Amino acid sequence: PDGNSADIRIQGGKIAEIAGSIAAPEGVREIDVTGQLVSPGLVNGHVHLDKTLLGASWIPHLPGDTVAERIKAEKKIRSEVNVPLKTRATALIDLLTVFGTTAVRSHVDIDPDIGLAHLEVILALREEMRERLSIELVAFPQSGVAAAPGTAELLNEAMKRGVENIGGLDPAAIDGDVEGQLDLVFGLAERYDAGIDIHLHDGGELGIYELEQIAERCRASGLSGKVTVSHAYALGMVSGSVAARTAEKLAGAGVAILTAASGFGAMPPVKLLLENDVHVFAGTDNVRDAWSPFGNGDMAERAALIAYRCGMNSDEGLRAAFDMATTSAARALGLENYGLAAGNPADLVVFQ
Repeated sequence: PDGNSADIRIQGGKIAEIAGSIAAPEGVREIDVTGQLVSPGLVNGHVHLDKTLLGASWIPHLPGDTVAERIKAEKKIRSEVNVPLKTRATALIDLLTVFGTTAVRSHVDIDPDIGLAHLEVILALREEMRERLSIELVAFPQSGVAAAPGTAELLNEAMKRGVENIGGLDPAAIDGDVEGQLDLVFGLAERYDAGIDIHLHDGGELGIYELEQIAERCRASGLSGKVTVSHAYALGMVSGSVAARTAEKLAGAGVAILTAASGFGAMPPVKLLLENDVHVFAGTDNVRDAWSPFGNGDMAERAALIAYRCGMNSDEGLRAAFDMATTSAARALGLENYGLAAGNPADLVVFQ
């Protein structure tokens, strides 16, 4: 990715050496990728392994333009799918890995209807797929917390089972209680030394207020570098000056922004965020599920889509977009020993 040409020597599953020219010892396998791009494995910072409908027969997409309508539609579709979750999630993992993804952060639905059933399947699948894909999890209250009594207790139990992150969803629009949901989310994060990843679709000044509340709590709790706000559509719905002011607060508190270039809401101003030192990374979000009939799991394509929507047309912009699907996403997931360096795992992707 830095433009240099080199040979890479791999031994015991790790990068042993990177140099301009390495003489291959006799009997060692050589793979000739002259003139092609060698990258560390792609990283998907936001996906829903438990939502995909891949592997099932065709299911029509139910209409719904609001988050609440989409939640209702998903519950209906979920009740009608007759293909096991493990089969569908495995189909999505197959797709992700074909496109060079080696690590993901997956949100897993937890609500009073399904309890921890989805989590149990994905936890077992994570162990089964460990050699193919690194899977970090988020306990995600898709139906809200206050809006779905009993969810708080389920989230607590999920964290006991080794989930790395506690999730949240539109504290204002879904729960009608910003303070209450954030109290729970930050409280669980501190109790279990976990990260936070909150879905925030709330728009305009309301969403900005919630972003500022999250930044203040992140700073006060010492969770800098462990808090992500996914989507953050509000940043793309306000004036540049308001967005810049908010970006400064996010950067100062160590709050990251995840974007999937979703067509569901406004696009956060990625260039402005990067200019203000906000940690921004990428994910695919929904892949062929009740929320979206689109998506193919290709993170390189998703990075290109982000660059396209945000006008990141320069070489510098393209590098930044590619970084959002590799190094920046890896940092958000806390991946150790990631990247093209001697001693790191040789999880490499080659592009023509």
